[in-house]
Amino acid sequence: MDLLALADFNLVARHAGLGRAARATGRPKATLSRRVAELEADLDLRLFERGGRALKLTQEGHALYERTAALLAELDETATAIASGGHTPRGRLRISAPLLFSQTAMGKLAAGFAMKFPDVRLEVTTEDRAVDMIEEGYDLVIRVNPDPDETLVGRAFLRDRLVVVASPALTRPRDGSPAPAVVRGPVERSELWKITAQAGGSTIAINPVLSLSSMMMVRDAVRAGVGAARLPISLVSHDLAAGSLVHWGDVDAPEIALWTLYPSRRLLSARVSAFLDHLRATFPTGEPHELAAYIDA
Repeated sequence: MDLLALADFNLVARHAGLGRAARATGRPKATLSRRVAELEADLDLRLFERGGRALKLTQEGHALYERTAALLAELDETATAIASGGHTPRGRLRISAPLLFSQTAMGKLAAGFAMKFPDVRLEVTTEDRAVDMIEEGYDLVIRVNPDPDETLVGRAFLRDRLVVVASPALTRPRDGSPAPAVVRGPVERSELWKITAQAGGSTIAINPVLSLSSMMMVRDAVRAGVGAARLPISLVSHDLAAGSLVHWGDVDAPEIALWTLYPSRRLLSARVSAFLDHLRATFPTGEPHELAAYIDA
């Protein structure tokens, strides 16, 4: 198999078209088209569906791209490292991180990393969806309680837990009446919150008075006294210590774990290794109080 043709095929697949790939790289469109055609002839397979203004990968083309994109990137990184005389982190590092972690900690983390490794061009995007790392070109993703994925490896680097908190001005109902609540996303009015406290387990009936799309918005609304909410302890530790919020109990639910994930079939690049080391140095124990202290620093 011609590696140059394979590299050009990956280039066209990544940019979803000959024209886009040519403009992005300065390569002649005719050359890219010829290389892709040569690879198709060599493999006796159609790799793209041709029609309209964009090219679409066939099933075989998608499988080839998924299996070779990371390998070609690794070859390129190896050649760059050898040419530069070592394994100094350099080049682009693309990371996808969840919304709340990005809002509370990622800016400071990214700044610290950039100052340590000025030759790395760090790009962080914020989204809670499960991204396709290979298809979308990410080197590392940070996710909350991710589902098992045989194609990815990683580790939990932070742990957190949910607590029910409210303003001191809000009295917790004791007669079974529903408590006014601020929730993230849609919720049924008949929902019960199971909590644990020193006196034992209990439930709280809730009456959702606000439905908001982010934990930061929920916290701000709870601070204003409109209702109780379930929030990560790291996000409200400062408020609890200051007495601006009170603790009604811990949510009876599995802990929250933040994971770093990367493709298992790819050797770990110097850039990814450096960022993982940066996380370990920032959160050595991974306990909620470390994240709380980092947020409030």
